[in-house]
Amino acid sequence: MTVTVKKLVDKVKLDVIFGDDQMLKREITSSYISRPGLEMTGYFDYYSPERIQLVGMQEWSYLTQMTSHNRYSVLKEMFKAGTPAMIVSRNLDIPEEMLQAAKEENIIILRSYISTSRLSGEMSYFLDASLAERTSVHGVLMDIYGMGVLIQGDSGIGKSETGLELVKRGHRLVADDRVDVFAKDEETLWGEPAEILRHLLEIRGVGIIDVMSLYGASAVKDSTQVQLAIYLENFEAGKVFDRLGNDNEEINFAGVNIPRVRIPVKTGRNVSVVIEAAAMNHRAKQMGFDATKTFEERLTQLISKNEVNQ
Repeated sequence: MTVTVKKLVDKVKLDVIFGDDQMLKREITSSYISRPGLEMTGYFDYYSPERIQLVGMQEWSYLTQMTSHNRYSVLKEMFKAGTPAMIVSRNLDIPEEMLQAAKEENIIILRSYISTSRLSGEMSYFLDASLAERTSVHGVLMDIYGMGVLIQGDSGIGKSETGLELVKRGHRLVADDRVDVFAKDEETLWGEPAEILRHLLEIRGVGIIDVMSLYGASAVKDSTQVQLAIYLENFEAGKVFDRLGNDNEEINFAGVNIPRVRIPVKTGRNVSVVIEAAAMNHRAKQMGFDATKTFEERLTQLISKNEVNQ
């Protein structure tokens, strides 16, 4: 995903102090935010010009104590061709030397009224998600009871039709057919639709429908954390399926493992209701309520009781 300075300005609500439309089209390639403290002392050995440079109260205070000549020299050295932008937080005054160096090197100067730590967190959160490497997977991503559930299966098994039934039952569609997934961190997987397919659902025999137009804004969601995978497969006599819920199968997407449940599909079975139950059961397990363990404990107690009676 391409992230421009303009997107960051709009997302974090930054004020443009210096810069034109062409500069705002510059791409941001790194999600890391640099606080140029050592650089202001003249130490540039490990300077990363491709990062956004963020000036907070500490850096600003040090700058204001420098002579005008030194301040200009340091800022001139910091402004490189690959620098996306210089951002000043807390609505601090922009030194004249910063504006002069920015105009000479065509570097955008932005400003925010919020605190430095909060601004850094908001930008990092946005950039980490936007610049993360995406992997496209086939399936339907639904938000069920606030949980992201990825429904997969063989072509023609009824994934989109199941998604439509879930929408009618009050759940929300995130993506159909192609789901773009990415890792926000080592343990968190996120999913979103391809832009061309946003809010659209393909139903065989009907065609493409716009879920938002037909069912309202509450029936769709732009993105969600993927917490559970459901795999639909045709029921076959003799094929073994998990009956106790202790299979503990997982699938890996973008380096993140998430649990997966296999659900057999056959005529007369309400797959949507089963998926709802699977989602609620997974949530219950996360909260410490495991029906399988409860059954095993009761079975153990029953066996022990029978042995005593014998």
